[in-house]
Amino acid sequence: MALSSRHFRANTSLAVGVTTLVSAFFCGDASAQPAPYPAKPIRVIVMFPAGSGVDIVARIVGQKVGESLGQQFTIDNRAGAGGIIAADATAKSAPDGYTLVMVSAAHTINASLYTKLPYDPVRDFSPISLLASTPYLLVVHPSLPVKTVADFIALAKARPGQLSYGTGGVGVGSHLAGELFKYMAKIDIVDVPYRGGPFAATDTIAGQVQFTFSNVPTGLPLVKTGRLKAVAVTSAHRFAMVRDLPTVAESGLPGYEVVTWQGLLAPAKTPTGVISRLHSESLKALANPDVRERLTGQGLEIVGNSPEEFAKLLADETARWRRVVQAAKIKPQNFSQ
Repeated sequence: MALSSRHFRANTSLAVGVTTLVSAFFCGDASAQPAPYPAKPIRVIVMFPAGSGVDIVARIVGQKVGESLGQQFTIDNRAGAGGIIAADATAKSAPDGYTLVMVSAAHTINASLYTKLPYDPVRDFSPISLLASTPYLLVVHPSLPVKTVADFIALAKARPGQLSYGTGGVGVGSHLAGELFKYMAKIDIVDVPYRGGPFAATDTIAGQVQFTFSNVPTGLPLVKTGRLKAVAVTSAHRFAMVRDLPTVAESGLPGYEVVTWQGLLAPAKTPTGVISRLHSESLKALANPDVRERLTGQGLEIVGNSPEEFAKLLADETARWRRVVQAAKIKPQNFSQ
């Protein structure tokens, strides 16, 4: 049957109308799609003040990652409550990849030192990567008659309750390093808390306490000038800056390991694609020669593990420090902002 010209024009108009509607639908749908990540600056909350080890890693790595992504990494120092304020702010942020947090080992310790944290240190975060770590140095007063960890343990057993060690405060890494040492070696030593690691090192030099677990930037210069004597490093393997110094584990206390570390987390439920992008860019930054030189110059060892490996570390460390805190009979504090 032949179609009239009027019928043809009507159908043509209908087709054009339908095509216009379909085009408008798909164009509107495309414009509604989110912009490729990242489309704006990324905020990195840091749990300690400017100049701290965590802050240094955040700035060095963040600058390079920002350059690669074409967006600025802005550093937001939220010091207070041992890092809890920074972690809480991140846990409550939108899981869109635009708010991250740079944490230290304190993140896993806080779960045992405080009751009723406003977040869960494992479940409320999406790990990106453990970026760097550094051991403590077991340093003693030069007059202490020990050369090895085995010597030290034997001396402590011969003088129960007579050897004391300075710490940077109750519950900090240097304190728990000593408590773990005490627990594993089955010795009776006394902790003396100070307002920071440098004060503990100063009183070790003066002989007010016999030893301390010092961070590398504080302790190593004192060892090189002979004011303190280094016995061992607390990492599982020897540390590059003092390659001749044995580990605690190899020289008298097998299985002992304590390091302080710096890692990058996002809020839980951050899209896996965003986590993958941030992880790959972080590893690319850590491979950069300038970044490596600047980090190692700060006494740091570069890590750069996977999100899955970092997640396991967070869970393992949280459980391990809970056991140590309980063994040390440290009473958890009530957290309140």
